[in-house]
Amino acid sequence: MPPAPPPVRMPLLVTLLLSLALPTAAQPAHAQSGGWSLAPAGGGRPAFYAEGAPGAVLQDTVAVTNRGRTPLTVRLRGTGVPTVLARAALTVPARTRAEVPFTVTVPRAAAPGDRTGAIVAGDAHGRTAAVPVRLRVGGPALAALTVEHLAVYPDRITYELVNRGTTVLVPTLAVRADGLFGPVLDRAPRPLPVRLPPGARRTLSEPWPGRPALDRVRVRLTVTAPGGAHGTASTSAAYVPWGAVAGTAGGVAVVTAVLRRRRRGAGEPSGAVS
Repeated sequence: MPPAPPPVRMPLLVTLLLSLALPTAAQPAHAQSGGWSLAPAGGGRPAFYAEGAPGAVLQDTVAVTNRGRTPLTVRLRGTGVPTVLARAALTVPARTRAEVPFTVTVPRAAAPGDRTGAIVAGDAHGRTAAVPVRLRVGGPALAALTVEHLAVYPDRITYELVNRGTTVLVPTLAVRADGLFGPVLDRAPRPLPVRLPPGARRTLSEPWPGRPALDRVRVRLTVTAPGGAHGTASTSAAYVPWGAVAGTAGGVAVVTAVLRRRRRGAGEPSGAVS
């Protein structure tokens, strides 16, 4: 048996293809709107699926089918992923299918993982149809994060989480603070209500209403995420009741002034004459 011929790759610039007669068995349409439909060309796919490394240019074709009795004008665009269509607008004759090639470029700085987008078509009456684009970016998956800019305020702890890896992270936070005489805060690990895509930064705060009134503490944050991501940060803070200190200092100043007056009075001559 002779070997199968290699697949034919479509060139980047391909002219619009028009089928002047619809086939007897129409392709299943994924998205329909007002007598016309939008679907991937060449089969019954419900969506476009593509996979490539950062920088790759992926090619496919979308079909617009006009089942009406009058010409149809639609505008095409891509959303969610970098898309270039061979035609941004076209008029499809009655009972005709038009095929429009397009390319999806994987951003060079894209992290491995899944991306979603769509090819969208709209007619002059405001009706639209869309076909999803599922893009998978290849490469090694790395889970990594850091905890930065940790600061302690009178009623809260603030910090910044940075996703240093290539996967989406759902982090878990644990908080501990140790004072001069032992732990004053110990919160068990709990999931944070955030999702960090690769490269994202998020500033968060942790309330601390029951902080010590007089102590010096060492605050430590530990953040983890599935995949082995782990980050820690620590800082010190001193809590001093300045109102009480000011009152004590004022009392000491009054006592000191009285004592000085008494000393001056004791050192003066009595004025008696022998």
